[in-house]
Amino acid sequence: MEEVLKPDLCVIGAGSGGLSVAAAAAQFGVPVVLIEKGRMGGDCLNYGCVPSKALLAAGKRAEAVRTASTFGIDVIEAQIDHRGVHDHVHGVIAAIAPNDSIERMTGLGVRVVQAQANFLDKFTVEAGRVLVRARRFVIATGSIPSIPPIPGLDEVPYFTNETIFDVSERIQHLVVIGGGPVGLELAQAHRMLGSHVSVFEIEGFLPREDPEAAAVLIKRLGDNQVMLHPDTRVERVEKSVQGIAVHFTENSEPTILKGTHLLVATGRKPNVKSLSLERAGIAYSDEGIKVNEQLKTTNRRVYAIGDVIGGPAFTHLANYHAGIVIRNALFRLKPDVSAGIIPRVVYTNPELAQIGLTEAEARKRYRRIRIYRWPYADNDRAQCERETEGFIKVITRPDGTILGCTIVGAEAGELLQIWVVAMARDIKLGDLTSLVLPYPTFSELSKRVAYTYYSPTLTKGWLRSIIGFLRRLG
Repeated sequence: MEEVLKPDLCVIGAGSGGLSVAAAAAQFGVPVVLIEKGRMGGDCLNYGCVPSKALLAAGKRAEAVRTASTFGIDVIEAQIDHRGVHDHVHGVIAAIAPNDSIERMTGLGVRVVQAQANFLDKFTVEAGRVLVRARRFVIATGSIPSIPPIPGLDEVPYFTNETIFDVSERIQHLVVIGGGPVGLELAQAHRMLGSHVSVFEIEGFLPREDPEAAAVLIKRLGDNQVMLHPDTRVERVEKSVQGIAVHFTENSEPTILKGTHLLVATGRKPNVKSLSLERAGIAYSDEGIKVNEQLKTTNRRVYAIGDVIGGPAFTHLANYHAGIVIRNALFRLKPDVSAGIIPRVVYTNPELAQIGLTEAEARKRYRRIRIYRWPYADNDRAQCERETEGFIKVITRPDGTILGCTIVGAEAGELLQIWVVAMARDIKLGDLTSLVLPYPTFSELSKRVAYTYYSPTLTKGWLRSIIGFLRRLG
C-alpha cells in the first residue's frame, strides 16, 4: 500500500537550500515533507565546502611547520599522518552533521522520506512507497560532477570532489583536470600535505576573477611547486605503470605526463536526473531548471533553488534562494532573486574574495569609475604575521558608490564582510572612514583603502586655504 501525504510544502533535496526551506517553513507551523535519496546535508556537508575547507586547514598547518623558521623557530619537517588527516576531515563532517540530520528535521516537525523523488503529474510526486500531493513543491536537488568527454577517461580510475575525501593515504602525484576554485583548492591542499600536484586548465586559471588578484594566487601556487598548465587541452588519458598518463600538447609539442591519481574538477551540472520534470510541465535544459524572479518554474506550484537552476554554485546563494521562496510561498511577498549581490571566495592560501563587479566588468558597464587600492604590505598585522602578499581593490562611481571589491590575501573571505554590508546598505566609500577598528588587525585594510577616497581632495589649493584660515583663528 502506498502512503499518501498532503502537506502544504514538499521539498525535494536535503542540501543546504532544501534544509533551509524545510526548517523555516516548519518553524512557521507549515506542514512539510522533505524527500532525500542520499546523504542529508547534500554536497556542501559531504563532498564540498566542509571537507575541502577541513582538508585545506590540515594543509595549512603542515605549511606553517615548514615556514616556522621565518619566525625564528626551528622545527623538523612536518610528519603527516594521512589516516589522521582523513579522520580529521570526516570528524568535522560528523560534528556538523547533526544540524542537517533526519532527527533534527523530524524534531522540527518535518516528515522526512528517504527515497528517489519523481513527478507523476503537475500535482504529485512519488518517493518510494509514498505519494506526495502538496500545495507547493521546492526542487533543491543541487548539482553533480560534470565529466568532460576526454578520450580514455571512462577507462581509467579517477576522483571527483565526491570521492577524493575518502582517501586515507598519501597520494604520490595527483593530476588535476580543471583549474577553477575547486581544482585549485584541492590541488594546493594536497601539495601542502606532501603530494606532487599538476593542474591542467583549458583556459586561464580563474578566468572569472580579477586577473591582477588571480596572478597573486597563481604565483603562490607556483612558489608551492604546484605544476600549472594553463591554456592546455588534455587530448586523452590512459593507464600507465605509475597509474595514469595524460597526453597533451605544450608549445606545439606532444607531451605525456604520468601521475598516480587523477582528479576531475571540471565543474558541476544541475542534477535533474530521474525527476521526470516533463510530467510536471517544468521547463529545463542542460543549464538547469528555468525559473522566474521569484524562483517559480513553468509549473507555478513548483519552485527551484540553488545549483539545480544553474549559475554560481554557492551554498550561501542556495540559502538566499531559500529565503526568497519562504517569503513568496508563505507571505505572498515578491522579492526579486536578481536583487541580491552575492559574494564569493576562493579558499586557497592566499584567499581571493570578491563582491559586486570586478574592475573589468565595471569598465564595460560604466563610463566613469574610480579605482582605490591598498597593499597588505602596508598593514601592521600583515607584517606581524608575515602575510604581506596581496591587496584590496575597491571600484566605485565618482560619487563614492561602491560597485565592487576584490581582496586577495590572508583572511580575505573574512575581510569581505564589511563590503558585503556596505553594498547591501548603499554605504559609500567615504563613510567607512568614520569606523573605529581595532589595531592591529587585517580589517584596517578596509579603512585605509576608504581613506584614499579623499586623497585627491587633500591636494586641492582651496582646501589648504580653508585649513590655513581656520588655523589662524586659533
